Amino acid sequence: MQVQPILIVTQDVSFWECWQSLREFGKKPYRGIGLPDLLTWRREGNVLALVDMACLNQSRVQEEWSTYFDGLCVLVLSAYMSDAEGHSVLAKGASGYAHSHLPIDSLVLVVRTLESGGRWLGRNLLQKILHDIDQRLPVPSVHEESWATTLSSREVEVARLAAVGDSNAEIALKLCITERTVRAHLSAVFDKLRVDDRLKLALKVHGIHR
Repeated sequence: MQVQPILIVTQDVSFWECWQSLREFGKKPYRGIGLPDLLTWRREGNVLALVDMACLNQSRVQEEWSTYFDGLCVLVLSAYMSDAEGHSVLAKGASGYAHSHLPIDSLVLVVRTLESGGRWLGRNLLQKILHDIDQRLPVPSVHEESWATTLSSREVEVARLAAVGDSNAEIALKLCITERTVRAHLSAVFDKLRVDDRLKLALKVHGIHR
């Protein structure tokens, strides 16, 4: 298995000791202590980085964050998560936003999601963003858009509900099916539409093809 280098930017010794456990999952951690280390990391041809939100807060101008994030796959980890903070880091180009105290196996899942081209926002923030998209961009009818042509009628129903922020449990309740069936339909939808997360699904369903 190829070892993937990952930069961990934090001044907190306890976070460094925890996050460097990623070495047990095919990663080779390198220590950074400030945002300029991201620029060096990119110049050296690397991509993957974890950044402690506390380091970002030391930069008084949020507009600077995009300069550091550009060209990198950055996961921002925060000890005091909030929707406003999540919106800010994602708007500046971060690929994901999660809690600093995630168990290491959960952190591995998040990192792998980002490596595969997905995004990680956390359930509450994701649902809020999807709801906002739905309010601003009403879902076109199936007859107006081509996204649904390869899907079954049930898959279309599941896709529409997922695209407006409904959880698997909420979709199951509305359609009178099990959560296991919802997961199976979503897996088929992702495969047929060639998307790998709910945000990309929402953009496609709402007519924003990326």
